[in-house]
Amino acid sequence: MIIVDEARIFKEIEEKNPASVSLNGPDGMLPQIQDMAIKISTKYDIPAYVLADTTWGTCDLNTTGSKILGAEIQFNIGHTINTEALEKNLVLIDAFDDVGFDSVAEQCTDILKGKLVSLVTDSQHLHQMDKVEKILTKNGIKVKIGKGKGQLNDGQVFGCEFYPATELKKEVDAYVFLGQSNFHAAGIALSTNLPTFVLDPYFNEVREVTEFARSLKKKASLAIFKAAEAKSFGIIIGLKEGQLSKVFGLKFKKELEKEGKSVQLFALTDITNERLNNLRGIDAFIQVACPRISTDNQFDKPVLSTPQANALLKVLRKESIGEYLEIPHWL
Repeated sequence: MIIVDEARIFKEIEEKNPASVSLNGPDGMLPQIQDMAIKISTKYDIPAYVLADTTWGTCDLNTTGSKILGAEIQFNIGHTINTEALEKNLVLIDAFDDVGFDSVAEQCTDILKGKLVSLVTDSQHLHQMDKVEKILTKNGIKVKIGKGKGQLNDGQVFGCEFYPATELKKEVDAYVFLGQSNFHAAGIALSTNLPTFVLDPYFNEVREVTEFARSLKKKASLAIFKAAEAKSFGIIIGLKEGQLSKVFGLKFKKELEKEGKSVQLFALTDITNERLNNLRGIDAFIQVACPRISTDNQFDKPVLSTPQANALLKVLRKESIGEYLEIPHWL
């Protein structure tokens, strides 16, 4: 069950007395967000809009939608970071999952006994870290938790940002991700090149995602070398508030033109294969919005992320691309 910090929401409303509010969060939490909106409307007799578009994280909060609606406060629920607000009238609300990890943590002890592991997780399970650490330690597994950096708390990772994991990659034998998300766990495996295990309390299973991550890397590397054969490129700038990386986009345009490539600039809110197939005369794309768009989706043409694009430039210059994904932040 997801527990939302309702008291914080009510406190903000009572202090600021807004005429209307908006709420959003991850897709899996939309039912709870609907319930919260009903509670707000009933308790304070004001409109409470549910922004039902997908929100992937703090780079994608849909504050524009809230502003269009004229909502005086936007509550983004479930994307916990080490600050409570990113901009005026936007409030980040904690939401924690009370699912227990005791059983699945006991399961992993046979696999990892005698090893030194780093515990990592996403926003919803941060409060479980200490308890799981005690279970693993009791069963002969040494545990380290990496320090937070940027927006991240200690032991926390995003889909594209892995500082607490990468800072320990020379010290630990493996990573243990608390939660169900292969998405986050695969990013850890790719950025560290170390075995990564998911402790999934919902299915009560321990699974390794290392091979899955290698398949993603293979696909990403093939896209780089295929893009190296392209004559024309489209540079895609993301239009979501935290994905507006114009500087990187213009840098790649300049560098590709130095290599004799023709380049056109595009801007999109949602980068999908269907949208890109509407564009003509482009052999390959570079998108500087969200790196996971490129590694986790299927496209008819190469669509490179920022780390892949940096590797592409090295290929075009006859340089080694090295371990281009083994970096703490893929932007």
